[in-house]
Amino acid sequence: MKKILLTVVLGVSVVAVAQDAAQPAQGQSATPPAQGQAAAPAGQAAAPVIKDPAEYNAYVAAIQQKDPAAKISGLEAFLTQYPNSVMKNQALEILMQTYQQSNNVKKATETATKLVAANPCQVPALTLLTYIDRMMAQQGDPNGKQESADAEKYGQEGIDCLPKFNKPEGTSDADFAKMKAQMTGNFDAGIGWGALQDKDYAKAAQALKAAVDANPPDSQKDLALLYPLALAYLQQNPPDYQNGIWYAARAAAVAPAPNQPAIEKYAKSQYVKFHAGEDGWTDVLNAAKAGGPQVPIKPAPTPAEQAHNMIQQTPPDKMDFATWEFVLSNGSQEDQDAVWNAIKGKAVQMNGTVISTTPDQFMIAGSSDDIDAKKADITLKFEEKVPTRLIPKDGAPFDFQGEPASYTPNPFMMVMEKGRLLSTKPATPAKKAPVHHKAAAQ
Repeated sequence: MKKILLTVVLGVSVVAVAQDAAQPAQGQSATPPAQGQAAAPAGQAAAPVIKDPAEYNAYVAAIQQKDPAAKISGLEAFLTQYPNSVMKNQALEILMQTYQQSNNVKKATETATKLVAANPCQVPALTLLTYIDRMMAQQGDPNGKQESADAEKYGQEGIDCLPKFNKPEGTSDADFAKMKAQMTGNFDAGIGWGALQDKDYAKAAQALKAAVDANPPDSQKDLALLYPLALAYLQQNPPDYQNGIWYAARAAAVAPAPNQPAIEKYAKSQYVKFHAGEDGWTDVLNAAKAGGPQVPIKPAPTPAEQAHNMIQQTPPDKMDFATWEFVLSNGSQEDQDAVWNAIKGKAVQMNGTVISTTPDQFMIAGSSDDIDAKKADITLKFEEKVPTRLIPKDGAPFDFQGEPASYTPNPFMMVMEKGRLLSTKPATPAKKAPVHHKAAAQ
């Protein structure tokens, strides 16, 4: 993995420092240009000039080495012997690049840190530091907390400095635009990853989404970007299920085989939570695997939609009490009327739990949820007082008959009149249908 760490960003810094590998001028900086030699254009700094022949020879000898190990040795010796050289930054840039070519993460990072200390807007060094700190943190390095913070810091510095980054000599406009797009995506990834660790989920989602969109199609297949982006969306309050589920599915689609089942399981669980069922999940996952455009995910039906579905599936006179309660509490007025007109004034036999009593009125929990909550949802009225010896104790199961007379939707209470005690026990109270509240719009 460490080899990948450096080769991913190698192209950026190779191009960025290539022009600095040329030999510097030797002699007095105040010397006017020789005949036939053009002066530096107005507004552009003249090339650095080494005055000391020994220093000049040491620098040229180092950068002309073809063997990376020899070049590293020569540059390190030059920087040690001439710590204040006018070519210090150029030497550090070439040294950083050579360490990258040698896949030496530690030394490349150390050199990049020195470059940024000497020049806070050294964009290639910021690019390397942002990437390495983020990837090391994502790989579970023991210093991951600090590396995450550093990735965010260097990423923000890189974004701020990028407008000042000049096109390297010999680089085409197209290559320069591509280079800057890669750098921007890298900086956004560092910012997003650091924000995710800080639980700033909105900032993380914005930056990571920019990173995913920066360099298609490669960045849109990068698990190290897609999965954190999914988490950033899903851990917001309220969660952004539309985007979070999609990018979790995309992450599952591109994940290596050992990681794929766990990521897919997580993505599916979020889908079921949002959609209130597994139906349609396979279509979303297949679309994610195909790499096409993002598909919309249908949310769970609203309570009103659920109530309407219940009306379509079961006639009101065949529903249990819990279904009546759900429709009368959550349904449209039309659906409520359909149920109420079918049951009003009709004798109903059922079982409930006594919450409290008076001789002519019992407060009863009729659905299993309200029984568990010890909450009355039925007021049963008797035409004559019930003998004391027949009144059940609070909390006792109770078989009764009554005629629905009125109801209030919220909090739900149904008033039944013409109450009667029964000696036989009908069916067990039904469980309330779960209410799937509609997710907040994203």
